[in-house]
Amino acid sequence: MTEEQRRQSKGLFVRTFGCQMNRYDSERLAELLREEGYEPVADEGQADLVVINTCTVREKAEQKAFSYLGRLKTVKRRRPEVVIAIAGCVAQQNGASLLDRVPHLDLVVGTHGLAQVPRMLIRLAETGKRQCFVDFMYDFGDRFDGARTPQSPGVSAYVTIMRGCDNHCTYCIVPQVRGRECSRTVREIVGEVESLVASGVKEVILLGQNVNSFGKGLSGGPELATLLREVAKVPGVMRIRFTTSHPKDLSPAVMGCFAEIEPLCPHVHLPVQSGSDRILGRMSRGYTREHFLRLMAELRRVRPDVAISSDVIVGFPGETEADFRDTVALLEAVRFDALFSFMYSDRPGTPARRLRGKVPEEVKIERLQSLQGVQERITLERNEAQVGTITPVLVEGPSQAGQGQLSGRSPQNRVVNFSGHPDLVGREVPVLISAACPHSLQGVVAIEGHHPLPMVKETSCYGK
Repeated sequence: MTEEQRRQSKGLFVRTFGCQMNRYDSERLAELLREEGYEPVADEGQADLVVINTCTVREKAEQKAFSYLGRLKTVKRRRPEVVIAIAGCVAQQNGASLLDRVPHLDLVVGTHGLAQVPRMLIRLAETGKRQCFVDFMYDFGDRFDGARTPQSPGVSAYVTIMRGCDNHCTYCIVPQVRGRECSRTVREIVGEVESLVASGVKEVILLGQNVNSFGKGLSGGPELATLLREVAKVPGVMRIRFTTSHPKDLSPAVMGCFAEIEPLCPHVHLPVQSGSDRILGRMSRGYTREHFLRLMAELRRVRPDVAISSDVIVGFPGETEADFRDTVALLEAVRFDALFSFMYSDRPGTPARRLRGKVPEEVKIERLQSLQGVQERITLERNEAQVGTITPVLVEGPSQAGQGQLSGRSPQNRVVNFSGHPDLVGREVPVLISAACPHSLQGVVAIEGHHPLPMVKETSCYGK
């Protein structure tokens, strides 16, 4: 951008709610709009365009998005020229009705519509008519084989490899708002990884609603294992991760990659959702408790140091105390390294909304608290097992706790906080783990594998 263009640039503020896919979409939108003269600003008060990128998978995220959209009414009243847009899953689900519901809203942009935003802005300026685009377009619209020019590249970056979902779990709205599964080509993905690495990125996280289904509809029939091997060939890629996997589609070939591909981190996020076969059936998950346990055993056989995280929903319609106890027992049997747990909430248009046997709110709260208590104990125990070991940590930046601490992640995706010079950011350094905390580890930089100082059990915990 020339100096004249910079003086004429417009301010862009993007507020993102929801999953990693939403954060990736927000980054790509900012890159796209930079070509149209938009530069990121710190808050909506400085912006010419405000975009709310939304999630509707969970009720709380949707409520937060609508609350923020409501507050923007004051911004629009004060500065009528500001363009306000809502994008993502809430936009896809509600469509043009949002324009009637929210008079200060200018653009509604569905999950497949980010590439349309420049044209929508032009039509809005030329006609004064508010715009809506919620078509499903099974074309990623990649230019230059997926190459990216991130504004402020970090140590780690997301790369979408596919979108949509064909599974139709009874509680989930993703197939309705993200469409059917559609994969990008291997060439486009590798091109994007190459451009990210060239900009300084060390770790890439491959994204999809169900990455184990990667390759559907592509010529040559590439699978996720094929893609992982191609990405690993990119010079300069230090680490590779992928998310999210579906248990029914996790193949032996993909599990084998953890033993064969050096940059592939030994961490899998595999949502189980319930430990009860009866509830798994009502959810239409397509696997049983026993199948899931076999996957866990095979993953740990292939890669003994693998870390496994998961998702669980409590209070699904019809869940009894016995069903809930089955889920708790599964946690004890598997001993996940981390768990993301949620109370079930009805989502519009899903089959589960029509199911009988809704669990009372107070019971859902009690079960969630009980489940989280069990998992917090397990996570701490697994973290405590790391004390005294040395692990390579990819340094991401300053710790949230400050105090001169740096923060990074082990290959198993554990947060590690330690004292160090800012020059270490972006490097992988050996760290001696000196203390375990409920959600992170403390350590000190090790030199050539030797303990730099006598072991001292630290008691304070920082970070996430």
